[in-house]
Amino acid sequence: MNKAELIDAIAAESKLSKADSKKALDAFVSATTKALKKGDRVALVGFGSFSVAKRAARKGRNPQTGKEIKIAAKKVVKFKAGTELSDKVK
Repeated sequence: MNKAELIDAIAAESKLSKADSKKALDAFVSATTKALKKGDRVALVGFGSFSVAKRAARKGRNPQTGKEIKIAAKKVVKFKAGTELSDKVK
């Protein structure tokens, strides 16, 4: 499902117009992004939670040459599905 399909599904479920559904989805993405940038955790009960984790620097290998390379440390976004969502997907 892509963004346009998600907007259509939100509009159908909520009886909102597609324009309002797009605004709602964009607002959710923006608010979630801002919270994660600050290092906060975003938890949606029954759905799951988004959090930021630090990935340590490490060594890797260039698959073409086999030469060892350094991979810099960085922050990554993680999603952990909630119990309710996990049960529905099974």
